[in-house]
Amino acid sequence: MEVEGVTCVEKNSQILGNAHSEFRKRNFELAEELYTQFISTCLQKRACEANDLATAYNNRGQIKYLRVDFHEAIEDYTKAIHVDGRFEIPFYNRGLIHYRLGFFEEAKRDFQQVLKIHPDFEEAKVSLLQTLQDEQHRMNRGY
Repeated sequence: MEVEGVTCVEKNSQILGNAHSEFRKRNFELAEELYTQFISTCLQKRACEANDLATAYNNRGQIKYLRVDFHEAIEDYTKAIHVDGRFEIPFYNRGLIHYRLGFFEEAKRDFQQVLKIHPDFEEAKVSLLQTLQDEQHRMNRGY
């Protein structure tokens, strides 16, 4: 479909590029709006690649994480995982939130999945080890 010489795919690609640019500039409010627009267009018109859609969900989740909207961030990370189950970053990001909320079993699963996909992901190794230690410490204290 072409509108004024620009295809829907090209326009959506521009929106995603602008969202990434605003994200890098830490202009998170505008970046979130652009990611939401990109995601909406993707879902309506199927005019994007799965990895782009997963990245948009992940980055929008990161913005929500920075706002401390943990449950909304988890939703976006989970959507990114459903779109691209081989994309390790949303597993890692979701694991960090699960860890912060004290959901150690969920955090372990996420970090282990990261390491299945990308065995050399050092931050995931460290996070998994910390999760295991904190879980054991909690069990030793009896709660």
